[in-house]
Amino acid sequence: MIFRQLFESASSTYTYLLADPVTRRALLIDPVVEEVETYAALLADLGLTLEYTLETHVHADHVTAGAALRERFGSRTVVHRDGGAACADVPVKHGDHIRVGAIELEVRETPGHTNGCVAYVGADRVFTGDTLLIGGCGRTDFQQGDAGRLYDSVHSELLSLPPDTLVYPAHDYKGRSVSTIKEETATNARLGGGTSREAFMAIMANLKLAYPKQIDRAVPANQHCGREVVSQG
Repeated sequence: MIFRQLFESASSTYTYLLADPVTRRALLIDPVVEEVETYAALLADLGLTLEYTLETHVHADHVTAGAALRERFGSRTVVHRDGGAACADVPVKHGDHIRVGAIELEVRETPGHTNGCVAYVGADRVFTGDTLLIGGCGRTDFQQGDAGRLYDSVHSELLSLPPDTLVYPAHDYKGRSVSTIKEETATNARLGGGTSREAFMAIMANLKLAYPKQIDRAVPANQHCGREVVSQG
């Protein structure tokens, strides 16, 4: 498998390129619109054809490149059917599979950060979006967030994976690039070490975080797969 982890610094977003070395067909997970030229150059350098862009959820901190890449390369946008993005070419649900050549990703619903969160599970790795971060998790105080559902999602769908499964999140703010299910089970500050559901909900209720800087731009745009909406007012 061809694999690249890319980083957009303004929103601390990780984007992942996966491609089949035989068919040269590729997908991007959580692409950022400001990085379209970076993706285009990488695809050209590696001789790849972009088939899909996959969203782990409708993001509030950056605008997806899904629509821009679809227009440029003919790729298909993948979003959970409850994500609030009717523009998606492929609305997925729990248990669906996305394939490019020999690469296969299973869709697992992981609501809690938003209603439409999913993780994409491969043979030895999982792309967790904001549901499970390295040492933490996504917030639950807006976009249909629900701390209890997030706790349940992480334990039933993610921490139940084999311990050596690599964890690739949508963001990291401390320069970390990858973890494992074993590490997160043992050391995650919010969800690891046997933290109870009640204790986790109390932690999440008292974070007192500022709203994401790009939320007013990002959410409406991402509900249109990254096509920014012009106000008529």
